[in-house]
Amino acid sequence: MATFINFSNILPDPVNKITEAGDIDSTGTEGPGFKSVSLKDIRLGDKISRSRSGRGVSASNGAQMWAIDISYNKMTRDQFDVVDSFLSSINGRTNPFFVILPQVSKPKDSLFYAYCMIKTIQTKNAVSAGSTSFEIQASDASVFSGMPSRGDFININDATDINHLKAYKITRVESPLRYQAGTTQPTRARIHVDPPIIRDITQPSEVVFINPKFRVIQESESREQEIDTEGLYTFSLSLEEFLP
Repeated sequence: MATFINFSNILPDPVNKITEAGDIDSTGTEGPGFKSVSLKDIRLGDKISRSRSGRGVSASNGAQMWAIDISYNKMTRDQFDVVDSFLSSINGRTNPFFVILPQVSKPKDSLFYAYCMIKTIQTKNAVSAGSTSFEIQASDASVFSGMPSRGDFININDATDINHLKAYKITRVESPLRYQAGTTQPTRARIHVDPPIIRDITQPSEVVFINPKFRVIQESESREQEIDTEGLYTFSLSLEEFLP
């Protein structure tokens, strides 16, 4: 007899398998792979106007949201049922779930990816909400093998704040060999992120580089599927980030 603690809250894909009972397990069924993925960076409340002389005026409230469009290849019913039954079971419009995007599931630098597989990366210090950069280091303070890269995505795993579930994109990486004049030389690396950190990180916390998750809901109140004459299903998903 086998029991499990939680039902899966990750959209099934070839890596995140799901069993008939609804939990994640290596013996489960693979979810269908994505045909294409569109990731949109949406700025909420940004305003831009021009004066009569043509001068530009802009204002922003700093709010940002990720929106994701996923398109699947044509699927058999068995393949379709894996993802459709997951969305039905959790009511994906009102109950958030997680999705892992293959194109940003690991660091671009292969050396740093291998390093992250065996080391825990964390913030060096506490980080205030609104910060756009912070230092990172390994929990054992060892020298990095490779470096994080522009375009890598991260999550913050803060043991004191289970609601810090934002996905951040790295936009700059300062190293001990190249960093902005007038700032403190980073011990290992200083990363810049977009959007700015949305919640205080009160103590050094894990920075997750491998399989960062996006917390999302379905954008639409309905899901549509098409079945062709060969019995193959056509299906796509539009998702929007939804944070607690």
